[in-house]
Amino acid sequence: MMAHKIRISVVVENTAQGLGLLGEHGLAYWIEWPGRRVLLDTGQGTVLAGNAFKLEVPLHEADAVILSHGHYDHSGGLAEVLRVNRPNVFAHPAALEPKFARNQDGTSREIGMPASAERALRECGEAWVRTSSPTPVFGRLYITGPVPRVTDFEDTGGPFFLDNECSRPDPLVDDQAVFFEAQEGVVVLLGCAHSGVVNTLQYVDQLTGGKPIHAVLGGMHLGGASPERMARTIEALRSWHIPLLAPAHCTGLPATAALWNAFPGTCTTCNVGRRFEFDLA
Repeated sequence: MMAHKIRISVVVENTAQGLGLLGEHGLAYWIEWPGRRVLLDTGQGTVLAGNAFKLEVPLHEADAVILSHGHYDHSGGLAEVLRVNRPNVFAHPAALEPKFARNQDGTSREIGMPASAERALRECGEAWVRTSSPTPVFGRLYITGPVPRVTDFEDTGGPFFLDNECSRPDPLVDDQAVFFEAQEGVVVLLGCAHSGVVNTLQYVDQLTGGKPIHAVLGGMHLGGASPERMARTIEALRSWHIPLLAPAHCTGLPATAALWNAFPGTCTTCNVGRRFEFDLA
C-alpha cells in the first residue's frame, strides 16, 4: 500500500529562491496533510498572498491556522487569510498581549500582532482554539503549547517586554512549536523557538515518549547566541542524531553557518520555495 505523504511548503521566510518569489522577515509554512491543509504562521502579510499564488498554495482551503506566537512577523497576514476562509485558529491567549522590543539605543518599538490580526483573532469566537497546553490539531499533528524552560544555557529572555517603557519583561509564554510523527521519525516545526531550541526539543521528546526526531525546521532564535550557548546547543543537537536540520528566519547567519559546519550533510536551506516531504506514520 502506498504511504500517505505530508508535504510542507515554505511560503514566507527571510530569503527566497525561485522566479517571482519574495522574502521578508517572517515565517509561514503550508502543511498538506492527507485530506487536510494547515497554515503555520502568516509572516508579516506583505508577501504571503503573492508567494502562495506562485507556489499554488490555496490559502482559502486552510482547515486550520496555527500561530507559533504573537509577534508581527508571524501573525501579520492573519486577517488576510481569515477574510477568505474561516478555519479554526490555534493560538495561546498571551499572543494578544502587547509586545515591545528594546532597541540598542534604549528606545523601544512595537512588535506585537497588528491591530487587524488582533481583531480577526478576537472575532474568531469559538473557532479560536486556545493552546494553553499540548493540543492536537487533528490526527497526529500536535502543538506543544507553552514550552518549559529547563536548560541553564539558553537565554530565553532577550530584549522583549510587555510595555513601551520596557519595565515588564515578556516571558513569551505564547511561544510554541508544532510536531508530528512520520514514518521517518518525529518532525518538529519551529516558529522562533523563543523558549530555546533545546528546551523545545526536550519537551517534544517528552511528549512523544522519546521517539527519534527525524527533522527540525524553522527559526531557532540564535542570532545573538554567545559562543558558549552555541557550543552547548550544537552538543545537545548532536545527542539526538537528527538526520535533517533546516535552520531559518531568526536563527541568524553566524548560527546558521555554525550549524552547517557542525552538521555537514544534515543541514539544508529553508527559504521561500523549499518543499519537504515525509511519509505519514
